[in-house]
Amino acid sequence: MATDIVTPTPQKGHPKGLWVLFGTEMWERFNFYGMRAILTLFMVNSLLMKEADASLIYGGFLGLCYLTPMLGGFIADRFFGNRNCIMLGGLMMAVGQFLLFTSASVFSSNMGMANTLLWTALAIIIFGNGFFKPNISSMVGSLYPKQEKSKLDTAFTIFYMGINLGAFLGQLICPIVGDVKDAAGIRDIHAFKWGFLAASIAMVLGTLVFYFLKNKYVVTPEGKPLGGLPKHNDASHYEEGEAQKAVFSVQSLVIAAIAFVALFFLFRYLLDGTNPVKTIIYPIIYSLGLTLAGLIISDKSLTKVELQRILVIYIVGFFIIFFWAAFEQAGSSLTFIADNQTDRHIFGWNMPPSMVQIFNGAFVFAFAFPFSMLWDKLRAKGKEPLSTMKQAIGLALIAVSYFIIAHNVKDLGNSGLLAIKWLILLYLIQTFAELCLSPIGLSLVGKLSPKRFASLLFGVFFLSNAAGYALAGSLGALIPATGDKFKKAQELGIDLQGVLNKTITPTPEQLQLLDKNQISASNPVFAGFEIHNLYEFFMVFVVFTGIAAVILFLLTPVLKKMMHGVK
Repeated sequence: MATDIVTPTPQKGHPKGLWVLFGTEMWERFNFYGMRAILTLFMVNSLLMKEADASLIYGGFLGLCYLTPMLGGFIADRFFGNRNCIMLGGLMMAVGQFLLFTSASVFSSNMGMANTLLWTALAIIIFGNGFFKPNISSMVGSLYPKQEKSKLDTAFTIFYMGINLGAFLGQLICPIVGDVKDAAGIRDIHAFKWGFLAASIAMVLGTLVFYFLKNKYVVTPEGKPLGGLPKHNDASHYEEGEAQKAVFSVQSLVIAAIAFVALFFLFRYLLDGTNPVKTIIYPIIYSLGLTLAGLIISDKSLTKVELQRILVIYIVGFFIIFFWAAFEQAGSSLTFIADNQTDRHIFGWNMPPSMVQIFNGAFVFAFAFPFSMLWDKLRAKGKEPLSTMKQAIGLALIAVSYFIIAHNVKDLGNSGLLAIKWLILLYLIQTFAELCLSPIGLSLVGKLSPKRFASLLFGVFFLSNAAGYALAGSLGALIPATGDKFKKAQELGIDLQGVLNKTITPTPEQLQLLDKNQISASNPVFAGFEIHNLYEFFMVFVVFTGIAAVILFLLTPVLKKMMHGVK
């Protein structure tokens, strides 16, 4: 009986398994970003929610999508393994998107059922993403033996191209079929369902790609399967002297539970409000994330070097919160501005507002490989910036992008339209920022994580996304009234500018009319300051991302020492 013997050989270039994971992630990102492009518009136009409420739900949804990877990473590390969790997560997300399709099909006849289906769909997608996301990222790092870890920055940049090719396709196709307006500019509120259906089909395709190709290509250089059940893990993948199992004491688990409850009520007090997303979901995201991050460093098996490297992941993750809070305005406030106060004509074609986000995916796909080559050339010359320095540059670029857009909306008034070229420039600069920060952050986690915590620490890293997205939802809800709101109020016989400036006191009947038409009768307030216009709104992002960039830059020498040779 013949036996196949795989002889270990040094890898030239990147393993074929990287391209399998590339394809799987591409279809998953098509599914996720395609849905994201039309989600808030569906909630506002079909389910008749206010923009502020849709922004809060959007932020809470994305936040939970990037909190559950901690749970998915833990389950994979301890019980199911990466492979099984990826397939389970993919199927759950496909089902969730199909439920969104159903919600968008029945809202006109049964609004109650449509809302129930919306919440059910979002919950299923949240947990599906939790199983999928940390495990596929962890498997990218596992493809490379320890002597080839220097390739990880390039590998994750290539992987990131798959993410953004999928995002580009999703943000192209889902708006084309799901965000439809007629020649008069009137939106077909029943078309959103086709966008959600396209997202569901894409997720099924991604799961099938992984299922049929994983055994042949997603393997070690010796041909052994990666990401199987934890009890079958190959000890040779661990560093010499590295513990293979996490050790959490009963005392640590009890303290973690108490800390979670205390932090939940603290954040609930700090996030005072009436919206359940803001008073329940956001405190869960912040408190559970901090609790689980603390639980990891309570592990008794951690060495001093491992502990310091994990702390670097936490510190970098904290600063990334501010990046994602600004970056993820794309699906809420920037989409509303594109819809209501932007001239979207390109070569005579009026682009759907949800499709404006497509420029980010297109630019990442165009520039990811050049950035990868840039890091390789700088590394060869010994001039490559430290990972934390790259991330500080990314934060600074985000601040620049919002400063430019703030300057260009300053004199728009209530009826002026922003030229779409400025949103395109914003997405170009933010793409450069993203390429300096996100794939480099994934690579850094892969290099710094102890093997026994690999998936769980990817989950912790995605916690920074979770907190950032939750903050993005809160900040997106601060968007002041845009042009369409003033026009609608005028049609109702109400001087909205006078109401907002408090020179006119609206009657109870007028307040009721404004509320019915999803128009706020007051300006949003942030940190005690009233936001009167889009210029002030965008300057909020300039200030906090700029400050974060400076602080991370100054901390880089300290973080370099804590990384113990990892760059």
